[in-house]
Amino acid sequence: ISPGDFIPLAEQTGLILPLGQYVLQTACEQLQRWSQHESTAHLTIAVNVSARQFRQPDFVAQVLQTLQAHQADPRKLKLELTESLLIGDIEDTITRMGQLKREGVGFALDDFGTGYSSLSYLKRLPLEQIKIDQSFVRDVLTDPNDAAIVRTIFALAKSLDLQVVAEGVETGGQLTF
Repeated sequence: ISPGDFIPLAEQTGLILPLGQYVLQTACEQLQRWSQHESTAHLTIAVNVSARQFRQPDFVAQVLQTLQAHQADPRKLKLELTESLLIGDIEDTITRMGQLKREGVGFALDDFGTGYSSLSYLKRLPLEQIKIDQSFVRDVLTDPNDAAIVRTIFALAKSLDLQVVAEGVETGGQLTF
């Protein structure tokens, strides 16, 4: 089942909350295991967080408790948020992100360019990374508009000192681009 089918159903039924906690717990357990071996101690892990999960009143405490319970380094955890999460109370979003950022947790903005992008959010949110949606990457070699969008996102990210991940790179040509 593709995430595009599964995640909306989990959101609608409320199962996204226990599922999200399970994924976070599993990620923290993995970080702790990796930290025990020199060859994997440098690895990080990213976890997608749903808007519903992020908006839970105890979300920040849950993340910090889970990290602590598994003795996982918060600097090795990156939470990926989608642009849809930015709809609503942006000040609350910034506050929550700031609380976790101060503890070392990193943030990425997932599927950048597909939602309700606001450049003002990019300068206000404590982000480290933006992820270019695969819908732009897929045709980057054949569609001049997609190529222009990807170049613009890279230039914007560079000027804001953000890392960029291009999702869906599947060919050497896309990688070279």
